Amino acid sequence: MRKLPVILAGISAAAMMAGAVTRSPKNDISRNLDIFTAVYKNLQTSYVDSIDVDKSINTAIAAMLDEIDPYTEYIPESEQADFMTISTGEYGGIGSYIGTRDGKTFVSEPRPNSPAIRAGLIPGDVFITIDGDTVTSMSSDVISKKLRGQAGTKVNVTVRRPYGSRELSDTTLSFEITREKIDVDPVPYYGVVRDDIGYIQLTTFNEKSFQAVKDALLDLKSDPRVKSIVLDLRNNGGGLLESAVQIVGLFVPKGTEVLRTRGKGQVNERVYKTTAKPVDTEIPLAILVNGSSASSSEIVTGAIQDLDRGIIVGERSFGKGLVQSTRPIPYNGLMKVTVAKYYIPSGRLIQAIDYSHRNPDGTVARIPDSLTTVWHTRAGREVRDGGGITPDVKVTYPEGNRLVYNIVRDGWSFDFANRYAAAHPVGVPAEDFEVTDTIFSEFKRFIDPDKFKYDRACEMVLDQLEKSAETEGYLNDTVKARINALRDLLRHDLNHDLDLNRKLIETYLGPEMVMRWHGTRGSIIQTLKTDRDVDSAAVVLHDPARYRSILSVKSK
Repeated sequence: MRKLPVILAGISAAAMMAGAVTRSPKNDISRNLDIFTAVYKNLQTSYVDSIDVDKSINTAIAAMLDEIDPYTEYIPESEQADFMTISTGEYGGIGSYIGTRDGKTFVSEPRPNSPAIRAGLIPGDVFITIDGDTVTSMSSDVISKKLRGQAGTKVNVTVRRPYGSRELSDTTLSFEITREKIDVDPVPYYGVVRDDIGYIQLTTFNEKSFQAVKDALLDLKSDPRVKSIVLDLRNNGGGLLESAVQIVGLFVPKGTEVLRTRGKGQVNERVYKTTAKPVDTEIPLAILVNGSSASSSEIVTGAIQDLDRGIIVGERSFGKGLVQSTRPIPYNGLMKVTVAKYYIPSGRLIQAIDYSHRNPDGTVARIPDSLTTVWHTRAGREVRDGGGITPDVKVTYPEGNRLVYNIVRDGWSFDFANRYAAAHPVGVPAEDFEVTDTIFSEFKRFIDPDKFKYDRACEMVLDQLEKSAETEGYLNDTVKARINALRDLLRHDLNHDLDLNRKLIETYLGPEMVMRWHGTRGSIIQTLKTDRDVDSAAVVLHDPARYRSILSVKSK
């Protein structure tokens, strides 16, 4: 029998009892349980309408847990599949990401080497029926559950394929797909970037993550070109604590302390050290992070920073320093509960929000930088607690705009990639692809100006100016004429706006198109060509003096 997954630590029941003196008195617990039971029985026996038993109890449990923190939760048996997938990295199904737009659920990205790929599903296929049931009005969650199932069982799927015919009109196709055990690859891509940098992308911390990263690292080190390593933890929300400790152990000596967890009561402390021989303790190392790098990602990032083993590049991480453990509860349920806080080698806690101190309205806020404390890395560099991991090399991105946002959100780039791939079934290698002038011109023609809507900042400002002038009594004929003249001068032209934002649009359009021919791997290769974080890391890794300077204490 598989052990229950432990998210960010395994705290034994005996250790949990150590803090019993700080818990609520037994009399208070008993009294409140009696009150709850009485209220619920009265509702069941006296309320004028019938009450959904499961729904009302689950609502009560959720409301109680919401008062604690976002990570403590009750997981009924019916909802455990996704939870187990995160921790084990496997599930039974057809192997495809799905998306929803305009009430339609569609294939957004089949996984490499999956039953979905082998059956012939492609991005854009809209689900019509599954095993004879019409699913066009069902939610994506329901459709996902219908697609999953025991490995070896069959599922019959009917889809509508945009641009599926020779004339690029829609077609209806049916597939019989045999479900398989789908392994979620935590390392979807690794390779050499910027001529001599070994790049590894890690998307989650599950039972397979350590071996996947180790294998990638060993393979890259065998390449004579590779002089340094970049480990990409951007958008990695975390997972298993033990996996994070193991991955740190690839780069630091055996027996190195990575973190400590402290739960309720002074004796409830556990120390995590690396236990295996490292792969390389000397090769220059950069970790990429952003605001969605959390939990186990921050353990790796924080430990590497505190031990002065490598540089951190990107944006400040999320700031989750809480540890959860899962335990079974009656009727096949699971309880995921926050049992401890973790402290990285410098001794700091990087938790950004103190859920035990809420505002009068129940909301919580990040700990302001002014209230954080200075700690020191092994070499003596100053680092701070209370707000995630602050990069050694901060990277700023240009402010986004509604035009590009709507191109992605409303599926214009996704749909164009589908249409272009239908007309050009054989693409160039991912390393060689570029959005040419011809392709971009075709993309502009693909966008229907009557259907494409986006906020035009200048027009909004002028509308507000006109309203304010009217409110304050200044909107005479002369003022109105001048505002209209400005409106004419600043009138938006979609074709011009697309050309103006071409470079940013291409960072989304290019990977979307390459994915149609070369899947996830090709899309990542295309994305990395213009990746600012990778460029920033490369600048430092290619300058050994600067790399050493960042990791040393500045003389005063």
